[in-house]
Amino acid sequence: MTSADERRILDGLNPEQRLAVETTEGPLLIQAGAGSGKTKALIHRIAYIIASELAQPAEILAVTFTNKAANEMRGRLARLLGVADNRSFMPWMGTFHSIAVRLLRRDGDQINIARNFVIFDEADRLSLVKSVMKELGVAEQQFSPRSIVGYISKAKNACLSPEQYRRQATQSSLQQTAAEVYDRYERRLRENAALDFDDLLLDAVQLLEKSSSEVRRKYQEQFHYILIDEYQDTNKAQYRLVKLLLNDRRNICVVGDDWQSIYSWRGADYTNILNFERDFPGAKQIKLEQNYRSTEEILEVAHRVISKNTKRSDKKLWTDNRGGEPVELIVAGNEFDEAERVANQIWAMVAGGSHRLRDCAVLYRTNTQSRVFEQMFTRNSLRYRLIGGQRFYDRAEIKDLIAYLKLIYQPSDTISFRRIVNVPKRGLGEVSVTKFLAWQSGSGLNVLDALVQADDCAELTPRARKTLSQLGRALSEINKLAGTESPDRIIKQIMRRFDYGGYLDDGTERGEDRCRNVDELISMAKEYGDLASFLEEVALVSGADAVNDDDAVTLMTLHAAKGLEYPVVFMVGMEDGLFPSARSSLEPAAAEEERRLCYVGMTRAQEKLVLSYARRRMLRGETHYSLPSPFVQDVSDMVSGDESGMDEVGDYQGWANYRRGSSVQHAAKHGSQTSEPHYEPDPVELSLGDRVRHQIFGSGQVTSVDGQVVEVYFDDGKTRKLNVAFAPLSRADD
Repeated sequence: MTSADERRILDGLNPEQRLAVETTEGPLLIQAGAGSGKTKALIHRIAYIIASELAQPAEILAVTFTNKAANEMRGRLARLLGVADNRSFMPWMGTFHSIAVRLLRRDGDQINIARNFVIFDEADRLSLVKSVMKELGVAEQQFSPRSIVGYISKAKNACLSPEQYRRQATQSSLQQTAAEVYDRYERRLRENAALDFDDLLLDAVQLLEKSSSEVRRKYQEQFHYILIDEYQDTNKAQYRLVKLLLNDRRNICVVGDDWQSIYSWRGADYTNILNFERDFPGAKQIKLEQNYRSTEEILEVAHRVISKNTKRSDKKLWTDNRGGEPVELIVAGNEFDEAERVANQIWAMVAGGSHRLRDCAVLYRTNTQSRVFEQMFTRNSLRYRLIGGQRFYDRAEIKDLIAYLKLIYQPSDTISFRRIVNVPKRGLGEVSVTKFLAWQSGSGLNVLDALVQADDCAELTPRARKTLSQLGRALSEINKLAGTESPDRIIKQIMRRFDYGGYLDDGTERGEDRCRNVDELISMAKEYGDLASFLEEVALVSGADAVNDDDAVTLMTLHAAKGLEYPVVFMVGMEDGLFPSARSSLEPAAAEEERRLCYVGMTRAQEKLVLSYARRRMLRGETHYSLPSPFVQDVSDMVSGDESGMDEVGDYQGWANYRRGSSVQHAAKHGSQTSEPHYEPDPVELSLGDRVRHQIFGSGQVTSVDGQVVEVYFDDGKTRKLNVAFAPLSRADD
């Protein structure tokens, strides 16, 4: 490496980052605090290894947790080294799941896994579990299929086979049922030549453990260096996979922050990072503590919260970004008041020119909290994007076409067949489909071949046999193209052969939207040369990858915000029992994870952090009086408060006296900094025939009065029965 190369790679690094880059040999733990430039350190470390000719790009395994992160890292690394950014550069940079897919495509036949296996996504998994439960006579009313899926997933992440899980599933009848379903579920997966997400990791581990030693030795010799980002989020299967790939040189570098470990519910084990030096004797540790993201005030508040945890590494973030606004606390009367105050502040900042909508994020503990903000923002013309809502690949028309592609790629995929057999409608009932699949299973034919030969199925009516055989012939013709045609052309063939475009375009705006979604799918499919790579990308894409750059306020859960940053962050619903959750109070480990989650949320903010809670909130149809979150109490002496939602005696105004006339609109028009809501005298007394206005439903007329319960015929044509003690009703000005 020339001195110019070294300067280019090392320039702009602080001393700790530089040390992390230049420490190339042996196990290394980089404890990287929030906003400390860990990605920069990781990229420059890889560049240094390549430029120093310690390893070629293909000899470096670099693991990230999202496809987006992997693509961004590859691009930045290519620019730093001055090479072309394409799929051949850093071929082993990707997520754990994508790496596992490559291992299994290459050598999965060593453990009897078909190389053309398909990957079942969450919807496919749920569908198969429901089918198995039905076979076993397990009623969905008794045990939730999603709960069963969760138990199976946890078992796989713990590297437990169905038999191993059965031996320890003794705590409840739900666990025992999950063990029974797990066993048959696995058999059904194999019959469909399919793997689910968890299988990718589990089977990759089994491949390296149980196959010939030559397979394991091949990959150990291949990877001279292993680097893992977000190591605190690794689970047992991922940990074992890494250990199996590591050779005697032990050149492993892990980067992470135990303070930001928030995924135990999906199997992550933050003790992996706390125990790194124990697991890898002689390991070096480097701390990245300089924060480049947040102001000093934000870091101090965040540190106050996280410092209450007992099981954590020892570090203290600092920044050169002195000054900044104090962290703000909003005490609202109710959730509508809270949403309005947040909207007020956003409009005031936008009107004042200090920030754009895209600079602002609203973070909450649960998805259900988004509803009021969505409604409030919509009513006041605040553009927003909801992260964690229905994603592109979750839309029905997209899932339909993906199911067609899966069945064409893997003709044994009965789950995909079940989805598309009546899409578009073909007049086939569930009885006919079940009879056909039973015949298909007994015949030894895959689904596609069985469809072509459906005329031989005596159990079916003549009409059903004809319909299925026609479907089979059409799919078989398209299947012949799969080896030579690009994915976009295959999709177009499906659209043409089954008139799927006509099925979608029903003349409505929704129909137009569905057609536009399909057009987008075709555009994306053009980027892939073969069907296998396209299907893998679709299966592996994550929720965080869905974030775009539109000028809109971002609404998302605290979990979804991990890895992101915004100039302005509102953390809402900071109430005891909501955040932290009521359930976490019973488990010390869960309570500490809630505190880590709070830390993650706070450290998303670059310039301004606003905490808010409502003194009263409607939950599950009942009004709940709330205390501030312990996290708020931890920092009460460090924040500036706004308690204008409270009345003179310290109680707070009810929904019945909350008027729809919004101060948001005033702030938008005049650039006002006010966040005071408007109230009318309490109580609201209504009579038959009165015109009223509801915070969400709009205007209407009272058609019945029975004490505090009124019936209102709203202008949207719907009649609703409301309790004036709780409903946000006010008189409407005619």
